[in-house]
Amino acid sequence: MKVLVTGFEPFGGENVNPSWEAVKMLPDAIRDAEIVKYQLPVSFKKVKELLPDIISKEKPGVIILTGQAGGRVNVTVERVAINVMDSKKEDNDGYKPEDEPIFEDAPAAYFSTLPIKRIVKALRENKIPAVVSNTAGTYVCNTAMFTALHYVATNELKAKAGFIHVPYIPEQVLEKNAPSMPLEMIKRAIEIAIRESLD
Repeated sequence: MKVLVTGFEPFGGENVNPSWEAVKMLPDAIRDAEIVKYQLPVSFKKVKELLPDIISKEKPGVIILTGQAGGRVNVTVERVAINVMDSKKEDNDGYKPEDEPIFEDAPAAYFSTLPIKRIVKALRENKIPAVVSNTAGTYVCNTAMFTALHYVATNELKAKAGFIHVPYIPEQVLEKNAPSMPLEMIKRAIEIAIRESLD
């Protein structure tokens, strides 16, 4: 069994992205599952191209995508991805979509197939603040989640897939009035999410 875990490159003027910093720190195996790690670009168009290729190549049984949600106080396990790209700010390629579908002729939304409530319960039991989130937004994170779930569904794969947003890490908020979470705690949260998804 393989678990595909992704994080994003920095964006929005940040020097780091806590999602990728945490994913990089994950062990190469958890239980009997091989952990494969990829950094995704903060690009609407590239994510739509790359993720299907990565899933096709690696054939994972579990797909956990992660991204930064600066300003959130908890690890937020996403419930739903919607078929829209809409942003007030440009992605790292300078692209700024407005009310665009991610894929034409695709469903309006997909629900995560990860055990989201069980993940949140396990995180809280391990003293990590966590909640279920009912919006992955309309930026590149949502596009990644929708793309993965759409690929799994249309190819009738058995893989579980979903998305987890993580807060800033302390070094990002030295001059911001915003919450943060230690990187080690974020890494542990992703590990716990993997374990719960393997059960």
